[in-house]
Amino acid sequence: MSHSTASTQNTIVVIGKENTGKSQLIASLTDHTAYSSNFRGSTVTCECYMGDGMMFIDTPGILYRSDTTTTKSALEQLQKGDRILLVVKATHADEDLADLLPLVAGKQGIVVMTFWDKVLPSETTQQVIRRWQQATNLALIPVDARNLTAMQRQEIKTAIEQPSAFSTLPQISLGWRIEPHPTLLEHPRLGWLLGITLLLIPAILAVWFANTFAGIIDPLIQGLVNPTVEALSGLPSLPKEILIGRYGLMTMGPLLFVWAVPTVILYALFLGTYKASGLVERITIALHPLLRPFGLSGRDLVRVIMGFGCNVPAVISTRACSSCSRKTCTSAIAFGSACSYQFGATLGVFSAANLPYLVIPYLVYLTITTLIYTRLISPKAARSAQNRLMIEHRTFLEVPQLSAIWRETKGTLNQFFTNAIPIFLAIALIASVLDWLGVLNGLSRLIDPTMGLFHLPPEAALPVILASVRKDGLLLFAEPNMVSLLSPVQILTGVYLAGVLLPCLVTALTIAREQSVKFALILMLRQAIAAIIFALILAWGGWFW
Repeated sequence: MSHSTASTQNTIVVIGKENTGKSQLIASLTDHTAYSSNFRGSTVTCECYMGDGMMFIDTPGILYRSDTTTTKSALEQLQKGDRILLVVKATHADEDLADLLPLVAGKQGIVVMTFWDKVLPSETTQQVIRRWQQATNLALIPVDARNLTAMQRQEIKTAIEQPSAFSTLPQISLGWRIEPHPTLLEHPRLGWLLGITLLLIPAILAVWFANTFAGIIDPLIQGLVNPTVEALSGLPSLPKEILIGRYGLMTMGPLLFVWAVPTVILYALFLGTYKASGLVERITIALHPLLRPFGLSGRDLVRVIMGFGCNVPAVISTRACSSCSRKTCTSAIAFGSACSYQFGATLGVFSAANLPYLVIPYLVYLTITTLIYTRLISPKAARSAQNRLMIEHRTFLEVPQLSAIWRETKGTLNQFFTNAIPIFLAIALIASVLDWLGVLNGLSRLIDPTMGLFHLPPEAALPVILASVRKDGLLLFAEPNMVSLLSPVQILTGVYLAGVLLPCLVTALTIAREQSVKFALILMLRQAIAAIIFALILAWGGWFW
């Protein structure tokens, strides 16, 4: 959609708390799908939607009394705009209005009340709304954003063309508050266990299915690629290395689309379903007490788990984290979120060694060391018992619509295909040139002697180096000549060290862009030191055992 006509259109800034259905409402008003920055239902940047001569600016959800980057972004956009569409939840309308009306005082606009289907509309509620409108001189339009009718759509557009001034809080309240029914996730003893289980299921099922799919499709892909490889074998050495060398585009490309893409798609669909149903917010609340001693919150943990699909959108989504925990959350993602490349390659190595059960101790050790690492690096303020979970209120659970699942999924897929894949191609190109120049072999020879410290053979150096650039470099551990040399403890140590030593280059560049180059370099150094210590403990502990 072109932005060239923005100056001739009516611009409306859409403001509301998190998870009020703002993006869905705008998408319904403009006949467009919510954009990619709507990460798991939490918009992390301001996005423009155009339709019927209007430009709606969708802002990140405001987390009241919070210092998140997304909240700051929304408030900055609010100051720039004069016409406001204020979105509140019908289930907590008085609370939302009390918090948000002072922020928009002096501006022109209307109020749209979402989740109206939860209120069970009646003649009484309609009368209350009319009295509120008369007392405030503001339009208050109740809707179900997921099922916006043509009449409601027209009513909103008509009202926004004739906005009224927001002023001080009205003397009249709407008078209702509706809380969702509790589930086992709110159980004091079982809630955290159920929450962890629900977060792990998508990762396990997505990777298992994707690897099963890869086992079927990989021979077919190789059959299609081999004729092209043979045709290119007569090229000069450098172009040949770039296209069909060890790290060439034709060599690494099939690995990307066979192993990683299915995992990312399936994982995004699983978590899109979780978000569209309201499960993610419930899990956030259930796990917060467990995470606080480690300097993280339930909101942060959800993003760490999302990193198992792709680290890039997970790091970007930390904009919605509190400033006291955002850097810790980013570090936890870089250290402990085994993305689709890493997890898929890890399972491939274990399968090649006929030791698939190693995935259990691997995940256990990865989880334990990630928690220790975050505990050591997190600021004291983030670990304080006074550090409450900043969340507005418990969400309603509902059967998600397919359109809502796709909307939630699209953000991750867009980030993966537009950010991760182009960088992957650049890395493959650079790695090919370095390999052609002999630089990678030189680095391998320098690191060879250090492998003995981890009870690993010198040949393990190359997978460790390449996995520090791209996590599917782990697959070199699966080569027959390599895997036959290693014991189960050595395989576990090698895979852990290679996977955790450094964030992949795609993640590192994203972190530098989101935070700063200095922070990214400090994070990498700190992570390398921690990974080496934990790998030494694993190697020597396993050796003595």
